[in-house]
Amino acid sequence: MGAGNKKKAYRWGHVAEWLGVIFLTLKGYSIQERRYKTSVGEIDIIARKQNITVFCEVKARKDYDAAAHSLSEKQKNRIRNAAEIYLSRLKNKNDNNNLKTEIIRCDMIMIIPWKWPIHIENAW
Repeated sequence: MGAGNKKKAYRWGHVAEWLGVIFLTLKGYSIQERRYKTSVGEIDIIARKQNITVFCEVKARKDYDAAAHSLSEKQKNRIRNAAEIYLSRLKNKNDNNNLKTEIIRCDMIMIIPWKWPIHIENAW
């Protein structure tokens, strides 16, 4: 992939994340973090709805099949590890935070040009 194509893919990724934020907001989620970076990796979107905390990976591809198969085990582990860091920081920040009643979920949003986003809850 040439430098021009990499820039285009990078920009498309940012647009897809923005669309994912809008989509989750319309579904009643409140966005806690966007592009949350840790030493082990990045989480595209962290959102909440009632007592559910969602760690969401956004995949922008040319079709749904390509998006569905683009999430590797390595990426899943990276997101899982980054989520653990986020939750431990959240717990340390707020001693009254009762994470035992929280539902933690890893979701995926697939963004395809000119199609409605697909939100897969509990994707892994």
